[in-house]
Amino acid sequence: MHQSSGRWQLGLALSLLTVFLWGILPIALTVTLQALDAYTVIWFRFSVSFGLLAVYLWSQGKLPTLVQLRSASLKLLAIASIFLGMNYFLFLQGLALTSPTNAEVIIQFSSVFLSLGGLVIFKERYQIYQWLGVGIFTLGYILFFHEQLTNLFTAHNTYLYGSSLIVLGAAAWAVYALAQKQLLQSLSSAQIMLIVYGGCAFLFAPFSTAKTIFTLSNLQLYALIFCALNTLIAYGAFAESLAHWEASRVSAVLTLAPIVTLIAMWAVSVIAPSLILPEKVTLLGVLGAVLVVTGAAAIALGKTE
Repeated sequence: MHQSSGRWQLGLALSLLTVFLWGILPIALTVTLQALDAYTVIWFRFSVSFGLLAVYLWSQGKLPTLVQLRSASLKLLAIASIFLGMNYFLFLQGLALTSPTNAEVIIQFSSVFLSLGGLVIFKERYQIYQWLGVGIFTLGYILFFHEQLTNLFTAHNTYLYGSSLIVLGAAAWAVYALAQKQLLQSLSSAQIMLIVYGGCAFLFAPFSTAKTIFTLSNLQLYALIFCALNTLIAYGAFAESLAHWEASRVSAVLTLAPIVTLIAMWAVSVIAPSLILPEKVTLLGVLGAVLVVTGAAAIALGKTE
């Protein structure tokens, strides 16, 4: 089993960068999906990320060698590529049927699945106060997203179907993340992502319609480019964080992403009111946000037994 480097400060910083980028991503995706289908968006994101990362690794002389590829598990590389592609597709399909904030709330099942996988597969352990932290941020989510959760259980079938797709996407992402962590035994995080990006771009290429990209407005094109760069930077930071920190701790920090989404949606609604509807936050929601941050910090910063 892969062992973390122990540089938890670096792992924390990389996790927070991932949280910020993933937190604002649903808004950019919502704008992009107004003009493009999910297959084309996914293909473009993976293709751009693959190309830029390949150039970077080539310039650094760090492209994966044949020896490294032979030592890596081809099965794990295939699993990582297929399940990350599934995560992208299911999340986009679910996002189109729900809303950015609700999608970001539901996708947090991925952190729960990853945390459980870290505890079971990599034998990571929580202390009692870390389990208390799990309870605290769970309560925080219930309070913070009370309206969204209420909508989830009272919504029409289309909304429920979209939410179900996002839950499946969360499970697919956890499988990818666990495979990614194990692959770090034979390849660097950047080398793994290069192979995964290339594999996903290849999988979605037959279903994409690249010519529609030229019909986008300036705003939609900028949003699409941002989504592609977000893939490269956010997943690069996430992959590297797993090299320095336990999977269960990384997953705890990632639970903060919905708060970033809500703040970003509020900011966008102020700057461009016609682009996206503002989210209403009650005093109960503010209390929930504090509990989420407190619970995540208790899990992430605690020492293992």
